[in-house]
Amino acid sequence: MSPRIDPITRSVVQHRLGSIVTEMGEAMLRTSYSQILNSSRDFSLAITDTRGRLIAQAEHIPVHVGALPWATRAVEDRFKDISPGDVILLNDPYHGGSHLPDLTAFVPIFDGGKRLLWTVVRAHQSDIGGATHGAYNPAATEIYQEGIRVPPIKLYEAGKPREDLLDLLALNIRNSREFRGDLAAMLGAAHLGERRLSKLFAEFGAPVVEAAIEAILDAAEQQARAVVSTWKDGVFHGEAFLDDDGHGRSDIRIAAKVTKNGSDVEVDLSGSDPQSTSFVNSSHANMQAAVAMAFAYLIDPDIPKNDGALRPLKVIAKQGTIVWADPGRPVTLCTSHPSNEIVEAIVKALSASCPERAMAGWSRRFRIAIQGENPKNGRNFIWHMFQARPGGGASSGGDGYSSIGEWHTVGGLKFGSIEVAEVRFPLFFRHHEFRPGSGGDGQFRGGLGVSLDMVLETAKPALGNTAGEGVRHGPCGMLGGKDGAPHRYRLLREARPPRELRTKEVGIELHPGDCLEIRSSGGGGWGPPEKRTAEARQHDAEQGLTSDLAAERP
Repeated sequence: MSPRIDPITRSVVQHRLGSIVTEMGEAMLRTSYSQILNSSRDFSLAITDTRGRLIAQAEHIPVHVGALPWATRAVEDRFKDISPGDVILLNDPYHGGSHLPDLTAFVPIFDGGKRLLWTVVRAHQSDIGGATHGAYNPAATEIYQEGIRVPPIKLYEAGKPREDLLDLLALNIRNSREFRGDLAAMLGAAHLGERRLSKLFAEFGAPVVEAAIEAILDAAEQQARAVVSTWKDGVFHGEAFLDDDGHGRSDIRIAAKVTKNGSDVEVDLSGSDPQSTSFVNSSHANMQAAVAMAFAYLIDPDIPKNDGALRPLKVIAKQGTIVWADPGRPVTLCTSHPSNEIVEAIVKALSASCPERAMAGWSRRFRIAIQGENPKNGRNFIWHMFQARPGGGASSGGDGYSSIGEWHTVGGLKFGSIEVAEVRFPLFFRHHEFRPGSGGDGQFRGGLGVSLDMVLETAKPALGNTAGEGVRHGPCGMLGGKDGAPHRYRLLREARPPRELRTKEVGIELHPGDCLEIRSSGGGGWGPPEKRTAEARQHDAEQGLTSDLAAERP
């Protein structure tokens, strides 16, 4: 019989669990090697249980965390003989992963001889092998061209590392030094969580902690259902479109049919377009994460985002569609796209059910990765662009945040210090400032994107890849608000006309002195523009936030 848990004990355990995953995140930030982790923070931490339930998470990357229950279930299905000191590693999108760059490490938590929980760290690697540097390969037509696949494996057994597996992984990755350092940081963070949870068990006893966890999940469910019950019942429809897949298809449709009944929400994505030959497909776990994100954005922010909060949600989807690809299909772009579009379609649908909670569209991801030789030290480098963060969507609560990022990260990704980036990489940021006029008009204005001019300071030519969306379709306006301006990226080279960069390109030749002219999108507006106050418009004009974008056109 489980012990009776009073509200104070439940609250103490809940906050302790939250502090543990937060501390794990701080450890990752301070010990990881690569820029993508220690500057841009492209990692997430969580605690799950042996049933694959999400118990607690740190506030990092929502699309990561939403997929972790599926990864945990893949580990539980694969291994029945877990021992103290074991470490499990995976990245395979068809065995619980999202996409190949996201490695996930699991450390089991025991009390006595009983295994109770997992500490989990998911971190985006700056390279994962494959045909292109930086993991994103727009030319891929199968997953084997995207990098090394890691099904659930035991990287450590009873505390002893499998050096053969570590060597195998490192030899298949271009920047093996950074990879080893980042992997060590992941394992250090997971083991830190293990120590903190062991201390929690020692203080309260495992039966009390287990009972408190059940009470925490039940309370989150109760809170979520109370919110959903206030929404209008009905069947609602929403859709969003990918620009293209880079292989000839355009306007790929993601369709959401959302049924809201009482305190239950059913999301049906089975009407979405067929899967692609390119990397814009989604894995199953990533699709589930995107739906969970959309739901989480619509309930109250103070409700813990755990398994209990997601119990009102049911997901229906069809394998072989863009949101749930067949095994073997490439999927690397999926954590960005179609994740963003899945969220957009669901929020559009539910804007008729809970209009005051439906925010306008956040911007889409348009990344650039550059590989070359750093003349400062003669070493090969891989740099991922996290600067020029685009704008967030407006909401009933006010204007959108400027330069905040995309819908699948909602501010979790950072661009870090520009000065540090210039020291670490052969880059010069000529300017980095808000992009006036990029936010969609409305009663509340979308957040602004960024204008960035960045010059390459290598001594030799380098290579660039692009991977993203949002050149044709800007972030959607909501409930009468206008769409945000789309992205516009150009390559400028002396004595040559500017070249528009497509969202999915491989092997872009970059010469010393070339300038990347980045104009990132603004967020969508919320509500009819005629309802925006004169005071707000005057403030925008005085601050230079709403200038005409025509000046950007050639």
